Amino acid sequence: MLDRAIADLPRAFPGPGGAVAVLRRGRVIARHAWGFANTERRIPFTPATLFRLCSITKQFAVAAVLESRANLDRAIAARLPLLRAPPTAQHLMHNQSGLRDYWAVAMLHGAAVEGAFGDAEATRVIATTRSLHFTPGTRFSYVNQNFRLLSDALADVTGRSFADHLRGIFDRAGMHSAILAADTRALPDGTEGYEGAPTTGFRRADNNIIWTGDAGLGASLDDMIAWEKHIDATRDDPKSLHARLSAPVTFADGAPAFYGFGLNRGEAHGRALIGHGGALRGWRSHRFYVPSERVSVVVLFNHMADAQAAAHSLLGAALGAKPQGTTPAPTPAWLGTYQDPETGLSARIEAAQGAVRLRYGGLVETLPLQPDGSAGTTRTRLRATSRGLHMDRPQDNQSTRLAPRSGDAAPDIAGRYHCAELDAEITISDAGGTLYAAFSGFLGVGWMEALQPIGRDLWVLPMPRALDHAPPGDWTLAVRRQAGRPVALDIGVWLARGLRYRRV
Repeated sequence: MLDRAIADLPRAFPGPGGAVAVLRRGRVIARHAWGFANTERRIPFTPATLFRLCSITKQFAVAAVLESRANLDRAIAARLPLLRAPPTAQHLMHNQSGLRDYWAVAMLHGAAVEGAFGDAEATRVIATTRSLHFTPGTRFSYVNQNFRLLSDALADVTGRSFADHLRGIFDRAGMHSAILAADTRALPDGTEGYEGAPTTGFRRADNNIIWTGDAGLGASLDDMIAWEKHIDATRDDPKSLHARLSAPVTFADGAPAFYGFGLNRGEAHGRALIGHGGALRGWRSHRFYVPSERVSVVVLFNHMADAQAAAHSLLGAALGAKPQGTTPAPTPAWLGTYQDPETGLSARIEAAQGAVRLRYGGLVETLPLQPDGSAGTTRTRLRATSRGLHMDRPQDNQSTRLAPRSGDAAPDIAGRYHCAELDAEITISDAGGTLYAAFSGFLGVGWMEALQPIGRDLWVLPMPRALDHAPPGDWTLAVRRQAGRPVALDIGVWLARGLRYRRV
């Protein structure tokens, strides 16, 4: 069953190349690579091919901090000089910092989709942070610079480079070819990432970002096999590195957190798992460990297919799990457009087969319909009560009553709007009766995209491409009026919200 699942991967997730591994009880039961690491130079993809692991780096950044035993709080505060009460290193490790994600904020500053973004740009975006979008420790929000700050602060405090700290972890785990590959333009063995599709063809993905503790790790499939073996071999040692990384995490109010120490806590096929994915334009990866079964799965694609879905298909095959059917449920009456009063973000709910689609966070969530009339999973749930539609998101430690936003959006908002906090602007233009908008700031002038009206004084600005592998999602633009005239916009996405733009 597992051999068949692996053989099906190149057709189910087509692209230039890939590599996968499955381990049980610390032994490799599957190790396979296919295709090309570089199609132009005809370099084959092998288990020794270096790969850009992207956000899988985060657990290694936290591991380096834990191993160092350094107190990073002052160094972190020094890199956030405009914040009166900056988050601590612990908040950063658990994605509970309240910071806005710097890749999302970079787009508000007009960053070019494939523009250069290095240490200087990152330092400036982070250092000019003036506010948080929630009190540290109270909510979850995925923020890349949490881990960049950890790695940079670690180097500040110890006087040793982040790469040097990683080397000690790599050597102990037997990850002999793993490196810090911070410059995303190239890997030393010539491996390339690709974007595209079989119908349109694949082309080399251009990246010009410098990454550190958030996503800078380069490693091969064999390196990751060594890491998974190390995890299993030390599973019973409470002082082991992975035991500390996988320890339970809570929010400030004691509620359990789904994320901590650079790792997701999840469930599949009725078993708890812990792991992480990674992505950059042209690269997708995913790894996890299932403690109860002592099973590890690693998937690496040098293209944009869904590595997480592939990893779960391999896990199902390894466990001999059978697909579960769904029970038909009636379409709910509460589909439509809403706004979350806490975050200011729009929540669009659409029908799907046996489910609803929620457009709220960075990704579109498919929520199965439940027998009690609600829709959801353990992480997100929509439920109707006599007081309205509630959205519960245990993953974020958030529960809110959504505000309906039906009606038409008046097209009188063309003009320039300035955000004092960012010293950045958005320009809205009426081009032949259709409104377009773009951001601009110290990083440049962004592309114009058509605004979409979704409710009364509520618009979304799609962002189909961004600096990072995936855009931050549709920006919500909520119009504020005085005497009937638009005077300001509240703009945000899940990664960067609560920003006020006043009409110039």
